[in-house]
Amino acid sequence: MIEKEIMFLELSENVDNVTENMESALSLESIVETIVTWLATEGVKLVIGFLLLLLSFWIINGIAKKFKKTMTKKNRDKTITTVVYNVIKKGGKFLVFLVFLGYVGIDTAGVGTVIASLGVGISLAVQGSLSNLAGGLIILVMRPFKIGDYIVAQGESGTVEEIKVFYTYLTTPDNKVVMIPNGALANGNITNTSAKELRRVDFEFGISYNSDYELAKKVINEVISNHELILADPSSFVRVSAHGDSSINIATKVWVKKENYWTVYYDVIETIKTKFDENNIERPYNTIDINLRNDK
Repeated sequence: MIEKEIMFLELSENVDNVTENMESALSLESIVETIVTWLATEGVKLVIGFLLLLLSFWIINGIAKKFKKTMTKKNRDKTITTVVYNVIKKGGKFLVFLVFLGYVGIDTAGVGTVIASLGVGISLAVQGSLSNLAGGLIILVMRPFKIGDYIVAQGESGTVEEIKVFYTYLTTPDNKVVMIPNGALANGNITNTSAKELRRVDFEFGISYNSDYELAKKVINEVISNHELILADPSSFVRVSAHGDSSINIATKVWVKKENYWTVYYDVIETIKTKFDENNIERPYNTIDINLRNDK
């Protein structure tokens, strides 16, 4: 009787082991089947979507570069060209990526909600930058200057190299890069020295009271008329402007093309010194009169 019970228990254990092995085999087979099925359906779809995404990015890059090249050849405004180029390149890729998410089955409405929530959180964290964002939009719309212009603003001066959403980048004459916040830039005074094709160069030359001011005016007019970069129209101006404490001041104003401003400025300064010396026209020096009193 005992032997029969032992045999029955062993048989039950064997049956349980066989059952467990069959369940394990079925479970593994199910997992493999699920993987194969996913690869044959969703996997292929994901691969196709990823390849289409890369192809779309390549096409968008090509369109953006083609647009920029065409606009550059036609000498279009650099600011508009740069802004539209970035919109095509970055905005196009963002839209294509959203389409890709929808294609592979990800709920884009949920993604939009997450992006909106992140936007609210970020805007609260960077409230100080919102004025720069608004300033950047104002600059892009109103266009008080463009890329390549030389401006003076916020105590800085330089050539506009890039206009971004939050900052405008200037390159100074000594090749330093200055970042000016767009909020302050849009709400402050801006001097754009490149807005007009012509610029006026102003000088003031002081001569001694012992010198002939008419001769000095003649010398200045000769220097001006002989300089090839100084324009005849508008006409130049050379007149006595003030009787100073120790000098007669002669105001001189000439017109040049904007790209020749500094060349003319330094040329005239140097040439006038040479010509004044040749014609014995004295330049005034600061003098101090000292009176000695003897109380003895």
